[in-house]
Amino acid sequence: MIPAPFAYARPTSVDEALQAIADGGEDVKILAGGQSLIPVMRLRLAAPETVVDLGRVAGLRGVREEDDAIVVGAMTTHSDVIADPLVQQWAPIVAQATETVADRQVRHRGTFGGALAHADPAGDLPAVALALEAEFVIAGLSGRRTVPAVEFFVDYLTTALEEGELLVEIRLPKLAGTWGMHYEKFNRVAQAWSIVAVAALVRREGDRIAEARIGLTNMGPTPLRASAAEAALAGVPATREAVAEAAAHAAENTSPSSDLNAQADYRHHLAQVLTRRAVIAAAGL
Repeated sequence: MIPAPFAYARPTSVDEALQAIADGGEDVKILAGGQSLIPVMRLRLAAPETVVDLGRVAGLRGVREEDDAIVVGAMTTHSDVIADPLVQQWAPIVAQATETVADRQVRHRGTFGGALAHADPAGDLPAVALALEAEFVIAGLSGRRTVPAVEFFVDYLTTALEEGELLVEIRLPKLAGTWGMHYEKFNRVAQAWSIVAVAALVRREGDRIAEARIGLTNMGPTPLRASAAEAALAGVPATREAVAEAAAHAAENTSPSSDLNAQADYRHHLAQVLTRRAVIAAAGL
């Protein structure tokens, strides 16, 4: 199908983009990579009054090092994130998860910030951002503010972005100590959305697990932390048996949906299995 008519703005700076959003009317959509927006516009499930295309805002692209974090511009493509040496050094789980996003064509057009702002609970990047305790830098006409990942994902396809605001960059902290990271994804067919996926970060001290962070994909309307499993892993021996026991708590306090791909009880099971696998890999066991 053909999208409904809309006004089109193509700014070259963040300030111009914010002004275009403010002037765009009641229904304004941001075009980043377009991999989520264009299909729903073609089906007329979305009919915005104005589309603001960020493709020419060069300042929103790239990865840089800044004190205790690496900063990823919201318009950085998935393929550029995967190849970036700073991401590979400090947050390899981001590259690993991004490599599972759709197919190569989508990864060359889709953007890091666009995927996070879309906030699909089956998307690969939100749970990774949650486990890394990333921070989201949001710009508006009145200035900028920073929102932690735990507050950014509000509900299904809903974030802390308010009307007239724009996600401009994501700060990924450089984790102190020695951390292992692994992303474990289960999907029905190659290139499909996750039925369930797990982002695991593990810090070992000798023969014990000192700390673990576990992000869950598609186990509720937003990405979730498997807090019960994280607590169960703290201080336990770094053995497969101890990890398996802790992973049994991974689905606690989650509310997965039942759909054509999987029933809720199957997703509960997958969360436990994938958490065990992801933690074992991240811990190097």
